[in-house]
Amino acid sequence: MLLEGTLASQGRYRSFATWRKFNHHDVRDRSSARLEVMLRSPNFYRYWLDFRRNLNDWARSKRFQPDIMMDLVKLVKLPIDRRNGLSVLESETRYNSCAVVGNSGILLGTEYGGLIDNHEFVIRLNNARVGTFESKVGSKTNVSFINSNILHLCARRPGCHCHPYGIHVPIVMYICQPVHFLDYTVCSSSHQAPLLVTDPRFDVLCSRIVKYYSVKRFVEGTNKSLDEWGSAHDGSMFHYSSGMQAIMLALGICDKVSIFGFGKLASAKHHYHTNQKAELQLHDYEAEYDFYRDLVENPRAIPFISEQLKFPPVVIYH
Repeated sequence: MLLEGTLASQGRYRSFATWRKFNHHDVRDRSSARLEVMLRSPNFYRYWLDFRRNLNDWARSKRFQPDIMMDLVKLVKLPIDRRNGLSVLESETRYNSCAVVGNSGILLGTEYGGLIDNHEFVIRLNNARVGTFESKVGSKTNVSFINSNILHLCARRPGCHCHPYGIHVPIVMYICQPVHFLDYTVCSSSHQAPLLVTDPRFDVLCSRIVKYYSVKRFVEGTNKSLDEWGSAHDGSMFHYSSGMQAIMLALGICDKVSIFGFGKLASAKHHYHTNQKAELQLHDYEAEYDFYRDLVENPRAIPFISEQLKFPPVVIYH
C-alpha cells in the first residue's frame, strides 16, 4: 500500500501531522504544533517521491544472500571513509580493531573506558549516553548504530538532530517499520555525516541466525514442539536486537572485534544509562548470547553465513 499510494486528488486534502515542519518552521509556537500539513504541498510531494523510491529499492532487495557479509566493507566502510577523506584503496581494507559497546548495566561495575577508546573503530548503540560514564564506557565514537525508532524520535526535532556524539559521527540504522523511510528521507538531507540504512539482505541474514539460535534453545530447553515457539516469543514481532546486528556488522568490517556491555546480572540495571529494568520480549537475549559464545569458541558452527567469510577473532569483556 505504501509503495502504491497516491497523493490527494485535485480538490481533496489528506493530512499527516508529522510532516507539519515542511510548511511551518516555528517549532516554539504551540498552536502551530497542531497544524496539519496538506499532502498537496510541493515540499511534501518531493519527499514523498524520494520515500517511495527508497522504499521500493529496499523492498526489492530484501532476500536471503549468505555472502552479503563479504560486501559490508563496500556498503558501510567505504562511504564512511570517503566522507573522512580516505581513498578507495585505503577503504578496501578492514579496520584493524573494533569495539562494539553495548548498553548493559554490567558496565557500571567496570573500568573499560580506556580499553574501549584504544580500538581503531568504536560502535555505540541507540544513542546511549557516554557523559559521566567515560571511565566505564569510553568517550570515542566512530559509528552510532541505531534502530529506526530512534531516528523517528529524532525527526521531531529541528533539523532532525540525532547526534549525541557530534554531528560528524556517521549513523548506521536498520529499519524497524517501512514507514520510517519517511524519517530517513527527510533527515538524510540535513545530516552532515553519512546516514546509512543497513542492506535488507544483511537484515534477512541476521534474522535467520537469531531465529535459529532461539528455536534451538527453545526446543532443547523445553522439549516442546516448534509450533509452540511463536507463542513464547511474540511470533511475528520477534526480532534481533540492535546489539546483535552491530556485532554482525563488526564481523564484516573489522580484523579484530571486542564486545563490551553485553550480558546481564540480577543485580545490574538493564541499561547502564537508564532506569529501564525489564527486557523487551521481542528479543531473545539468551539465544543471542549463545550466538556470541559460538563467535568466540566455534564460529564455523554458526549457520547461514558464507564459508568465504574469514571470521575475525572475537573477545567478550564481562
